[in-house]
Amino acid sequence: VLFRSMTSIKKNVLAICALVLLGCAAMTVVDGVLRPPYAVKSAVKLTLFLLAPLLYEYTAGRDGHRALFRIQRRALLRALALGLGVFALILGAYFALRGIFDFSAVTALLDKNAGVTAENFLWVSLYVSFVNSLLEEFFFRGFAFLVLRRYAGERFACVFSALSFALYHTAMMLGWFPPLLFLLALAGLTAGGVLFNLLDARAGTIFPSWAVHIFANLAINTVGFILFKIL
Repeated sequence: VLFRSMTSIKKNVLAICALVLLGCAAMTVVDGVLRPPYAVKSAVKLTLFLLAPLLYEYTAGRDGHRALFRIQRRALLRALALGLGVFALILGAYFALRGIFDFSAVTALLDKNAGVTAENFLWVSLYVSFVNSLLEEFFFRGFAFLVLRRYAGERFACVFSALSFALYHTAMMLGWFPPLLFLLALAGLTAGGVLFNLLDARAGTIFPSWAVHIFANLAINTVGFILFKIL
């Protein structure tokens, strides 16, 4: 019985990790090779990041994803306060570094690689801030952390989720920044992934990390408005 139990746990860990890595690999091809219009890319990502967790839940005969959306008021309020701090930190970092690094290539790459321009940036930024952030939290924090930790333990799930989250962004950010700033961005994404996991660990839901993710995206999009000369 113990052997069967251990085998079942191993199968669940491998299944979750494989689905997460396949989802990231598929989006790397979409972002780095195919580079379709933003609407098409968003539809593909929506399908992949929703389908993988739901497929796992169906084949495993479980219905655990609903618990990921429980709202805990106290944890959410703490996350909102932290989100405001993250918003200020990102904007402060941009203004501190813009005299050192050249960010002017970012808008051209957004236009070339994803079809994001000054004309559609408002709608894209709203989608990224609220819908895309929820999708990523469901996939990376809900599925790759909260579900995975049931079988692999919290430490492994936390590291795996954070690294997957950072690596997923690699293809879309290629060419955006000089090498040093690119590495700093990846390190920041990994650290952010760990922070998001810690926020969700106690609450057992993805809402705390989603709140902080929204503020982080709002700050990044504010920088985007500045670079597109909309502000």
